[in-house]
Amino acid sequence: MATRLFTTRLLLIMFVISAAYLLLSYALIGFRPEQVFLVVLCNVLFFSSLATRSFVISFSVFIVYWIIFDYMKAFPNYRFQPVHIEQIYHAEKSIFGITVNGVRLTPNEFWQQHPSRWLDIITGLFYLCWIPVPLGFAFYLYFKKLPDFYKFSFTFLVVNLIGFVVYYSYPAAPPWYITQYGFVFRQGIPGNTAGLARFDALVHANIFQSLYTKGSNVFAAMPSLHSAYPIIVFYYAVKNKMPVMRVVAAVVMCGIWFSAVYTNHHYVLDVLAGIVCAIVGISLFNALYRYFFGKRNPEVLSSK
Repeated sequence: MATRLFTTRLLLIMFVISAAYLLLSYALIGFRPEQVFLVVLCNVLFFSSLATRSFVISFSVFIVYWIIFDYMKAFPNYRFQPVHIEQIYHAEKSIFGITVNGVRLTPNEFWQQHPSRWLDIITGLFYLCWIPVPLGFAFYLYFKKLPDFYKFSFTFLVVNLIGFVVYYSYPAAPPWYITQYGFVFRQGIPGNTAGLARFDALVHANIFQSLYTKGSNVFAAMPSLHSAYPIIVFYYAVKNKMPVMRVVAAVVMCGIWFSAVYTNHHYVLDVLAGIVCAIVGISLFNALYRYFFGKRNPEVLSSK
């Protein structure tokens, strides 16, 4: 067992990968403690046992996603395309605007004028489900339905890659940006907790403050990947006939959609774009899966 876990070749491969990641990260975005933590964690899991090695290799899809997302800090999308600020604001107001006392408001502006403590708590809790729910679902699939774990993982990656392409094709300011800066473009500004600051204040913790100060790109509001992730979970819960998880995913899905608008982080248009992104990503993965595996192994398709 020891010889299979520790070989010169494997030690060299992991050393090269780890060193390359740390050096590239330092060159692109600077040194951060979580980079070292990720390297140490992956190496410990890789060399601890064959079971943990299989685990970390399987979850490498999520690690790749995190690294790509992190590296986006080095390549702000506003360097490649003009940022859409006023255009999307007026489109939102025109399509989904709410008239109050003769004044047309975006849904974000409406909820900014009508906040409530219980909605602050509920929407904050829903927003915290953004990563834990899909990641927790991935853990379940890994231990219970391994083939579907791989399908879910790669679907998750495809949806994210589509979202990243849109980020760079159509940089868009979130609604809180207009609240704070108006329609003038300002580069290099930090992320903002917006309405989620009320949740932090109510629970006496800087949960979202710490998350949003590390955001990769302020002008990546469209599509809302917050809105896309629970759709992937819901799709695979339905596909695998998991009624409890289906209900949980549906509740989280609707809760995040509303929370994104209520907390002033996304327009309804961003949420709809996230929904489309998820549907396109799921469909694209299924088409690729059928093309690469179905033609060679027809029983793969007939078994599902």
